[in-house]
Amino acid sequence: MEMTYRAFECSGKTPLSEHARIVRRETKALLPGVLIRVHYSALNYKDALAASGHKGIASHYPHTPGIDAAGVIEALPDSAGTHFSVGDEVIVTGYDLGMDRAGGLAEYITVPEAWIVKKPEALSLDGVMALGTAGITAGMAVDSLLQVGLTPHFGEIAVTGATGGVGSIAIMLLAQLGFKVVAITGKIEQAPLLQELGAMQVMDRHTFLRQGDQALLDERWGGAIDTLGGEPLITLLKGVRYGGSVACCGMASSSQLNGNVYPFILRGVNLLGVDSAQLPLAFREDLWQKFAHEWRLSKLNHIVDTIHLDAVLASLESLLRGDHVGRFVVDLSPESACSDFPK
Repeated sequence: MEMTYRAFECSGKTPLSEHARIVRRETKALLPGVLIRVHYSALNYKDALAASGHKGIASHYPHTPGIDAAGVIEALPDSAGTHFSVGDEVIVTGYDLGMDRAGGLAEYITVPEAWIVKKPEALSLDGVMALGTAGITAGMAVDSLLQVGLTPHFGEIAVTGATGGVGSIAIMLLAQLGFKVVAITGKIEQAPLLQELGAMQVMDRHTFLRQGDQALLDERWGGAIDTLGGEPLITLLKGVRYGGSVACCGMASSSQLNGNVYPFILRGVNLLGVDSAQLPLAFREDLWQKFAHEWRLSKLNHIVDTIHLDAVLASLESLLRGDHVGRFVVDLSPESACSDFPK
């Protein structure tokens, strides 16, 4: 049965207010794959870049961003295996969703079966989107630090971009695991929130970056999670204690790494790369199960703003300006479908 559905569409140009809109499409135009009725999506900085035409994310316009989606399977192709059934509640994050394939900012998506994770029973559809790609990335970053032997005994753990989705989730998770977390942020007015999430201390990013341009800084950090790249990452590396590690998972500040090798060859510091887009399915399933059980975050709702499709444009602009705190969850459930598009 063919249906029409609502989707957020952008042309890859700015300002978004002039080049993005809600449209109505037909499901028959979707690529082959498992048909999922999206109930919730989420906004990520990558979606804002795709909407504004950043090279290397979306290659074809007009385009629907959205690298996160959670919903219910409505139809399976004849070639589908036996892992899923119509009616299953499922999660899709990463791969090419919202990049070369129309993304989760729409009421329907189609994806290959190999991209789908069955939602853990202990989590709700909106709950998994409160985590989304940001949660998976934060979880991978924390797990990578644990895998190289980092424990609370190493000392303070720094988190940059602390008010963003990845940073705020990483703070909650690290604090829950017993680490002493120092949140580094350009939004120092958000210190009370970051402390509520579990940060032991909040440091102004400008103060952090003014520590000096020497080759090495005093050893302070047992480890760190960096979401910014560029100068913040270099400054972190200079101050990591002997044998410590930094998990790098973002480039909101810069994609460049203009530093020196002294942290690596004089202090044995580890720089750990984190990519969630192509993470194998088995690892994704393991992370979702952890978030459903031993990593379940009691304060996740403190960083979530739930919006509807008609608020996506303004929210993406907020992400591009860098003035949002936490996560945007987009409610696309059937119950919310009445107000976002004219009949």
